[in-house]
Amino acid sequence: MQLLDFTLGEILEKWAFETPEKEFMVYPDRNLRFTYAKFNERVDNLAKGLLYMGVKPGDKVGIWAKNVPDWTTFMFATAKIGAILVTINTSYKLSELEYLLKNADVNTLCLADGYRDSDFVKMIFDLVPELKQQARGELKSEKFPELKNVIFIGQEKHRGMFNTAELILLGNHVDDIELESIKESIKCHDVVNMQYTSGTTGFPKGVMLTHHNILNNGFATGQCMKYTSDERLLVCVPMFHCFGCVLSLCSVVTHGATLVFNEEFDPLMVLASVQKEKCTALNGVPTMFIAELNHPMFDMFDLSSLRTGIMAGALCPIETMNQVMTRMYMKDVIIVYGLTETSPGMTATRTHNSPEVRSTTVGFEFPNVEVKIVHPETGKECPAGEQGEICCRGYNVMKGYYKNPEATKNVIDEDGWLHSGDLAVKTKDGFYKITGRIKDMIIRGGENIYPREIENFLYQLPQIETVEVAGVPSPKYGEQVGAFIRLKEGQSITEEEIKDFCRGQIARFKIPKYIFFVKEFPMTASGKIQKYLLSKQSVEMCKAKGIEII
Repeated sequence: MQLLDFTLGEILEKWAFETPEKEFMVYPDRNLRFTYAKFNERVDNLAKGLLYMGVKPGDKVGIWAKNVPDWTTFMFATAKIGAILVTINTSYKLSELEYLLKNADVNTLCLADGYRDSDFVKMIFDLVPELKQQARGELKSEKFPELKNVIFIGQEKHRGMFNTAELILLGNHVDDIELESIKESIKCHDVVNMQYTSGTTGFPKGVMLTHHNILNNGFATGQCMKYTSDERLLVCVPMFHCFGCVLSLCSVVTHGATLVFNEEFDPLMVLASVQKEKCTALNGVPTMFIAELNHPMFDMFDLSSLRTGIMAGALCPIETMNQVMTRMYMKDVIIVYGLTETSPGMTATRTHNSPEVRSTTVGFEFPNVEVKIVHPETGKECPAGEQGEICCRGYNVMKGYYKNPEATKNVIDEDGWLHSGDLAVKTKDGFYKITGRIKDMIIRGGENIYPREIENFLYQLPQIETVEVAGVPSPKYGEQVGAFIRLKEGQSITEEEIKDFCRGQIARFKIPKYIFFVKEFPMTASGKIQKYLLSKQSVEMCKAKGIEII
């Protein structure tokens, strides 16, 4: 596969010129439709509005919204003027937003009204009280000296903020020649996007991604799925993640295809949108597909237009994979594995792989990407079948962590290999299996225990909905194995029954010493379970149950 050397703006303009009347973006719940030409025109007007406000190449523009229609407009408008879009998780609360605004040096913040129980407008007024007293575009914040502008994505007016309609009107004061001049100066290896890793063990880090990173990763993803310009992809995963803005949006725009959006995930809305728009592709994490399959109205919808899609974020149970391929007609569904730091795709299954391969492995290397497994301590490459750290090298490796050369050096070695921190095994057939996180490893009396192995084993019990295995601090062994289990509704099982199930099936030292039944798990803002907090909580849980830890 030949690598693309477009910028985001150039790829959009290519299709606006070649297929101007083709639908680019659809919101079926409100019948909002943009052709490539009309969308490109809106992007240019918004880009000129940002220039009028004083946004310059290299400035950081934060976007804090669910999948609202102008999320995508801001992504391309900032790209066209050389600004860097900083994506902000909609689950963030005040302290997380404060950290990101400071760490990313955000110059302009674009926000919607809110998400679930969070009122974004109120939160920004709490953080930046000066907004209510100062003229728009002239913000001087004591806490955030870099922050100059706040934009509300929508029609409503708020003190101290421009809204998108006003911004587009302001763009009329900027000459087209000024925008064209800036566009010509932008290179495909410039940083275009910054996403913050979720920080399961520390403060989040800003991952700097270039046009070259994300467009080529999106294009390769589409190639793995046999995309054509006739695809209509339903996007219900959040755009602030690489799953949304790269594996979904960039795979579509590099193939001149069509995006169909839901603002947030709702299984009924997904099913209705697929039928209404005759979508050919659907992306999601396994729990999303399970929610769609189990919806009581599932059989009322015609999903026969579907062919492909991506399942990512977690391993898919083989029963779910089979149902997605048959009941949802997605015979060409693929699995993608990677990290934000790898733009994100590193490996993927292909449409011709068996359902078993697609549910038990993460496939093999992306085109133009090298992947290897190395011993975490010696750094030597592991033979097939031996567990080690999965690493990759290629166009997809990030430019680095923002303002953090030390952390960058810790993950990208001198030969350009990015070390993922994930443990994996390469099968004799060349497929990769992810087996856990290096930092999640439990060391019990000198034995290395990998939580993923025990979790996969315990998932065979039909009563279990979710299981997380983490170390319980032990004065005798250093750590003991703890299993934190959420049962399916209406199901029951005892600790002793679980241990009996393990005996004779897995090594004695891997059998959970402590079993905790829980209703919920400590999560990061992006939905990752924090195992280190489970380890901390286990001590209190044992005390509460009157159990002595040995």
